[in-house]
Amino acid sequence: MANRLLHEQSPYLQQHAHNPVDWHPWGDEAFAEAARRNVPVLVSIGYAACHWCHVMERESFEDPGTAAFMNQHFVCVKVDREEHPDVDHMYMDAVQAISGSGGWPLNVFVTPEREPFFGGTYYPPQPAYSRPSWRQLLQRMSEVWRNQPDEVAAQASQMIEHLKQASRRMTNPQTDAPTVETCRKMADNLLTQADKEAGGFGNAPKFPGTMAISYLLQHYSYTGYQPALQHALRSLDAMIDGGIYDQIGGGLARYATDRHWLIPHFEKMLYDNALLISVLCEAWLQTRTDRYKTIAEDIIAFVNRELRHPTGGFYCALDADSEGVEGKYYTWTWEEWTAASVDPTGHVARYWGVTPGGNWEHTNILHIPQPAALVAGELGISEQELMEEVAIASNRLLAMRQQRIRPLTDDKCLLAWNAMMNKALCDAAMAFGNNDYLTQAAAHMQWMEDAYTCATGLLHTCKDGVARIPAKLDDYACLIQAQLQLASATGDGAYINKAAALIGEVTDKFSQDDVFFYYTPVGQADIPVRKVDLYDGATPSPNSIMARNLLLAGMATERNGWIMRAERMLQNMSATVLRYPTSFALWAQQMQQMVVGPLTVVVTGSDAVVAAHALHSKYIPHAWVLACEKEICEPAIFEKKYFNGKLAIFVCSKSACLPPVNSVEHVEKLIAQQKER
Repeated sequence: MANRLLHEQSPYLQQHAHNPVDWHPWGDEAFAEAARRNVPVLVSIGYAACHWCHVMERESFEDPGTAAFMNQHFVCVKVDREEHPDVDHMYMDAVQAISGSGGWPLNVFVTPEREPFFGGTYYPPQPAYSRPSWRQLLQRMSEVWRNQPDEVAAQASQMIEHLKQASRRMTNPQTDAPTVETCRKMADNLLTQADKEAGGFGNAPKFPGTMAISYLLQHYSYTGYQPALQHALRSLDAMIDGGIYDQIGGGLARYATDRHWLIPHFEKMLYDNALLISVLCEAWLQTRTDRYKTIAEDIIAFVNRELRHPTGGFYCALDADSEGVEGKYYTWTWEEWTAASVDPTGHVARYWGVTPGGNWEHTNILHIPQPAALVAGELGISEQELMEEVAIASNRLLAMRQQRIRPLTDDKCLLAWNAMMNKALCDAAMAFGNNDYLTQAAAHMQWMEDAYTCATGLLHTCKDGVARIPAKLDDYACLIQAQLQLASATGDGAYINKAAALIGEVTDKFSQDDVFFYYTPVGQADIPVRKVDLYDGATPSPNSIMARNLLLAGMATERNGWIMRAERMLQNMSATVLRYPTSFALWAQQMQQMVVGPLTVVVTGSDAVVAAHALHSKYIPHAWVLACEKEICEPAIFEKKYFNGKLAIFVCSKSACLPPVNSVEHVEKLIAQQKER
């Protein structure tokens, strides 16, 4: 029998639509019912690709006895964290304050006023892992609610006050302007946390850390500091050789459960892959190592093949599980491998580390344990011969795998994540000179503008052609970022005008003060705390993206107030970023670029787009290239820079432009001189 989630749009909520739990979707109705019945609300948060969410559903939410207790003593609300990231942020912060850790499923006990008083993550059906069973916790929370109402009220009140203050504690303005030495300290702080042997940062579980890798690549380009480049490339190589990367289908899993990147948590998220494409473009521009270009192209092919809606949008994710088993779609038993008959010489098994005993739960996760040249030498064949065998086997294995039961696709399309993928397409188009990617990015931008725009602003999520839920700060920030990048890639200044208009909306709807921005818009009343999101986690902080947006758009449109606000944001974050660069890596990148000196390179004349493309093929991360071949161009930065169609290239700082030059080589010399100063 279906519950109230049956007609919800979210695939995650649909997964729970036939639980015996009387789930409510997030909304006023559930909290009004809790107030009427004088019972607490259980808010259970997860997402469609979450393995442990599925486990807890099978163990507890599908159990009739457990469900009956939940229905009797609580009003139960199921939330897709991707539909309501603001709800997830608030309650995750609360649970982390209570227990010191977080994750999904996130189960939070809250008052009818939506104030949290206790919470945790996964709970087993029987006591285990040094934690009570789910039924024991439910019984305890029900008893506390009935017998200790004053304690519940006090705990909830204290938690709300803590949440209101939490984001402000991160900001600690530093009066001294950052210097080259500051940037070196941030690089060394990152390297202190680096795994020098296996790549990445910290121990298991290992997340991609693409923003920190990008910082190190940029630091090397500015300073020539070899340890930064070495660890950035070591980390990328380790990931794309590991099981966290799908060796035959392309695409990165969300994280590895082990130190050596072998065993992934198999779900694939759109945002992880977008961020990896962008940093691979940087690595390729820096080193011209072919594999970085190849892997970036393979990821784009994967996203287009498996996460693209027929109308042009991109889906959120692929699940970790299929047929109720994590990773079953991606792994190979020895019997499956031999039955596939793709490796008569045994060379491919050697290359991908496939053995009769397997490397994970008696199955094989394909990975590259040794370089191809070393494997080929041990096998007595050339590297080219080995890679030809691998390519043939890869195509056959992918075709065979596609006959298996696929993991669930979370087929809603989030604006922020789509915009991140749009920027990745632009990055690849510019780095590799690929016009097909640029054409796709332009068409996708039009799709986003059509799909998510309504009379009151932007919307957050779209599924089956229906967009809903007001956009959050990350939706605006990522779309503006993509528009600015597409303006650079295409030479179309109209995208800058669109970005500037959206910045005006953000300033009106989201400003906390004259520095940072709230995550939710003014007037949203369904959560008791408006958060200021500053942390660069799995995705960049929308505030850090907005700092860059304000700087670039301010330079292009000559709005000094935007530039000054970006500088205030960076100044307020500087001490925190210096101390914790792994947690604020995009902020760190921007602080570093401010030290070097952010530039806008303005190209005009009949060959402007060709010259701009030549500049795009250089690795100059602190320079934003804008081109226009017409006599009259927008935005304001193009004024008085057209000379009868002759090529003219201006290198502009925040406040002035150098005299024009007429070749890319001259531009490189000017930028090198500016960097040396």
